[in-house]
Amino acid sequence: MGIADRKERDKEELRDRILVAAKSLFLEKGVEKTSIRNIADRIEYSPGIIYHYFRDKNEIFHALHQGGFIQLMEKMQVLATVRHPMERLKAMGSVYITFAMENPDMYDLMFIKEAPIDHVFNSEHDAWKEGGGTFNYLRMTIDDCIKVGHFAGHDPEALSYMVWATVHGLVSLSIRKRCEVVLPHRQDQIVKDGLEEFYKILDRL
Repeated sequence: MGIADRKERDKEELRDRILVAAKSLFLEKGVEKTSIRNIADRIEYSPGIIYHYFRDKNEIFHALHQGGFIQLMEKMQVLATVRHPMERLKAMGSVYITFAMENPDMYDLMFIKEAPIDHVFNSEHDAWKEGGGTFNYLRMTIDDCIKVGHFAGHDPEALSYMVWATVHGLVSLSIRKRCEVVLPHRQDQIVKDGLEEFYKILDRL
């Protein structure tokens, strides 16, 4: 490995260390109470080194957020071979819930914390590309369902939003431990059972 390659590898490794430390602190302390100095202390570097990689705290948060959506969309790629759109739509829900339940901390950063959206609104970005890409994949699947006779009379964009919101609600209630309070005897299974009930409703549309 040449000097240039080694320097690039070291640079990427330090960036990854910053992201790992930031994720841990955001979850421990909350975004607002975490500072660049906190992150620097965690990796045992001066705060100045972090600014070589990220403009501010929200940009760090957004990088974590992007990584989560990349992971989610990689999981979704296997569904490209599911030809029937309704079956693909159901499989998307299952993949989404599995990802969220297996990665609750990342899901919290992606959807429940506010900082990534602040970064998008206050930057040169044209749109929320990561979340928008996920939503567009859902919207295209809903459109395909309509083409084969499902969801007659429904607004595809509003319906897509409703489907996303429903599945998001199922996992969010579980991640935030609400199921442990209201359904303690079913907390291990209620998310999947709720998804199956939602599928039965979709089958009637």
